[in-house]
Amino acid sequence: MPTYEYRCLDCRRRFSLFFTYAEYGKKPAICPHCHSENVQRRINRVRIARSEESRLESLADPSNLAGLEDDPRALGRMMREMSREAGEDMGPEFDEVIDRLEAGQSPEEIEKELPELAEGGESSEGLGGDDDFALD
Repeated sequence: MPTYEYRCLDCRRRFSLFFTYAEYGKKPAICPHCHSENVQRRINRVRIARSEESRLESLADPSNLAGLEDDPRALGRMMREMSREAGEDMGPEFDEVIDRLEAGQSPEEIEKELPELAEGGESSEGLGGDDDFALD
């Protein structure tokens, strides 16, 4: 049975109802909180299943990179989207940098305020720091 999302126009609360396809549109939607029929259907977000290859191709589109060097907010949004598409948790340092970019701070300012990230401090262990490639 499909789930339908509603918002009560009287008590302003959101709720979900289960209707069969035969019931939808015939059976009234009633708010479970205040029992009002004065409700509005909410449309859920649509999710599209895409292959990993398709997601990565869309990220590699050169048109997505236009103007990023002059707009820290756009750079932060693009990097956050890349992180979501990759499906990986990049860690608190990444989130800190993205938050600063989205707030309008330039990469140069971030590098000055967080020198440990640029210098390959403890937070970069295992991420390609110099010690990872030492040859004895």
